[in-house]
Amino acid sequence: MTLEPVHIKIMSEMADRIGMSAEDDSTDELPDLLNMLNELEHDGKLILKSLGKTFRSKVNIDNMSLTNDPFDMTYSCDSGSTNPMAFRSGLYVDICHGGIASTPSDLELHSKRTIVAATYSASPLVTIDTTSGWDTFDDGQGRSKIVRIGADLLKTRVDRMVHNVALYLCESEHILWMMEGFDSKGFFIMDGPIYPKQLMYWMVVESKEVRIKEDPVAKKILQNYIDIMDHHMKKGMPLIGFVKNPEDMQIMITLRDKKGMKHLPWLRDSQFFKNVLSLGKGDNGRNGRWITYTNWFLQPNQFYEGMINSTSPMLDIDLRHDHDSEDYAITFFVIYVPMLDVLFKVEAPYGFTKDESVRDLITRKVLFDISVNGIPTTLSKVDSLAKIGRSEKELVKGMFKGQWFDNTYNIERWGDMTDE
Repeated sequence: MTLEPVHIKIMSEMADRIGMSAEDDSTDELPDLLNMLNELEHDGKLILKSLGKTFRSKVNIDNMSLTNDPFDMTYSCDSGSTNPMAFRSGLYVDICHGGIASTPSDLELHSKRTIVAATYSASPLVTIDTTSGWDTFDDGQGRSKIVRIGADLLKTRVDRMVHNVALYLCESEHILWMMEGFDSKGFFIMDGPIYPKQLMYWMVVESKEVRIKEDPVAKKILQNYIDIMDHHMKKGMPLIGFVKNPEDMQIMITLRDKKGMKHLPWLRDSQFFKNVLSLGKGDNGRNGRWITYTNWFLQPNQFYEGMINSTSPMLDIDLRHDHDSEDYAITFFVIYVPMLDVLFKVEAPYGFTKDESVRDLITRKVLFDISVNGIPTTLSKVDSLAKIGRSEKELVKGMFKGQWFDNTYNIERWGDMTDE
């Protein structure tokens, strides 16, 4: 053991001092702060607007779990990744494996898989055997594709961009392949945000180091997500993104920097919402069997509705779309489960949530799913279906004959620290 009792004792004393001195005295402001979110502007632009009345509410977990699921069929998509692999040759590869699960289970649907390998080399002289269309396997049950990010487009963030292209292309293509067979009266859950936000950021920002906006595969991914939204809005089949670890900071940045509220202690929006939605002592606090949640909010002036606006300077791409640009805006509400101390963000396109009855239906569906399983059951299913386990990742790495991995000391000592 590296730490001896005397070391543990000092750390305990330090923790006590820090914990006592950093006690939060901003909780009295929370109701007023929540009301400020009715309409919130940043640099003259509306960045947040309440859909209907601003509120926070709660439901009892046991009572909610005894109600009926508002939808007879639920679908969810996810993909697992090998994580980016770097080689001494300068080659980067990430392989993603996507699937869709349903509740009740449809084994034929579950057996369908999409596998995408995204690659990158800075040299145009390096040949990579990419796939022009799709290769099929397992008697047509699966499809695979190898794509390459354009040479010399990336000087930094190579691992992240290779991962994003593999992940988002795999998921979006699998959804497009399968969605015509969905029950139009069903409900669809995406694992994470409804749009490929990490990729989208670099598609609109000017950067000499990350020029992914010039890559045709990245542009195809953006179009895929619009096509997915169009399909679901046309069918009237609600679609959400279930964000298990929200990292947004825009609300807190606006309140602290633009509204002069420098005293607010929270950096992430999730920290603020956890405090807003925490239970009082009368509800047994963290031990109470409740789910708390907010109203829905609209986030206008974000990437997607700007991208499909023909007058937008954001992106030099012609993106096909069937609806008004505002219908692609992100809307969301936030859910907190005190007994687990976890907060979730649920996103949906405004094309659905502008209708109050649809907002209420989606809210009821998500609250039901959480009360039954902690996270939606179908999401748990597809996570198991698509995940590439640690041993499988090692097996895949061993398949690259003639390539030497670009190991670092951290990898040698700790292994793949990005393992799920």
